[in-house]
Amino acid sequence: MDSIAYVNGSFVPLSEAKVSILDRGFLFADGIYEVSAVLDGKLVDNASHLARLERSVGEISLPLPENIDRIIEIQKELVARNKLENGLVYLEVTRGADKGRDFAFPKGVKPTLIMFTSVKDIVNAESARKGIAVITVPDIRWTRRDIKSVALLAQVLGKQAAAEAGAGEAWMIEDGKVTEGGSSSAFILTQDDVIVTRQNGSEILPGCTRKAVVKLAEERQLRVEERAFSVDEALKAKEAFITSASLFVQPVVSIDGKTVADGKPGPMATRLREIYVDFARATAT
Repeated sequence: MDSIAYVNGSFVPLSEAKVSILDRGFLFADGIYEVSAVLDGKLVDNASHLARLERSVGEISLPLPENIDRIIEIQKELVARNKLENGLVYLEVTRGADKGRDFAFPKGVKPTLIMFTSVKDIVNAESARKGIAVITVPDIRWTRRDIKSVALLAQVLGKQAAAEAGAGEAWMIEDGKVTEGGSSSAFILTQDDVIVTRQNGSEILPGCTRKAVVKLAEERQLRVEERAFSVDEALKAKEAFITSASLFVQPVVSIDGKTVADGKPGPMATRLREIYVDFARATAT
C-alpha cells in the first residue's frame, strides 16, 4: 500500500508527491533536512532534532513555512496515517521555487516543506548485534558541516565506496583525523576506558544521538573526552562505534579491513545501546 507524504500543506500518496523542477532544493541544494526516529509509534528525541532544524535554517537565513508546533503536528499525523510503529520521519525545507533559476535568494517565494516516513526496525537491527565494518575516505565537504544541508554529494560518494567495499559506513578523514561518518558520529573507547568523540564545531554535524549518548554516559560517571582522534588510535582502541538517529548506537568491528580489538562488538557499545534504547522508549512523544 502506498504510504502518505506531506507536501506544502497537503497529505498525499507518496507516489503522487511532487515539487517543482525549479525548487531551489533541487537546483542548488538550498535546503535543510532532519530525520527523527520512531519507536513504538512515537518520535524519539524529536525536540533535539527540531532545535537543530531551527539552528540550521537560521544559519542560511531560510524561514520555516510552519512553526515548530505545527511541524510536530504534521510529523505525528504522518506517523498515524502510515500506522508507523518503528522507522523514521524525514523532513526537508527548501527556499522554494521561483519563476526561473537565479543564485540570489528569490523574493516573495514561500519555502517548500515536505515530509515522509519509512519503516525500519532500528532496535532489532542485525548490524547492531554483529557490528559493522567502516572504510575511510578523504573529507571533501564544505567547511560548514554543522549546518544540516541537503548538499550530501560527498557523503553519497563515501557511502557508495563503503557499500562497494562491503562496509556499513565511511569515516571521513581530514588532516589525519576522523571528522565523522557519512551519516553518523564516530566514537572510540581507549585502553584507559575513556569514551572519545570529536568536539562540536564547524567540522562536524552536532549529532542529536551523539549529544544524548554523551549525556547518558556522563550521567553514569563514564569518562568522556571530546577531541579528534586518528584511525591509528581507533585501531588501538578497546572499541569503536557510531551513533545516529537511524541506527542509535552500533559497534564498529573493523576499519579499512583491520579489526578493532577482537573484531566483535564490545561491552561498552552494547551497554550504551541498551541505555539509549531505554532512554528513547522512556522519552519518546
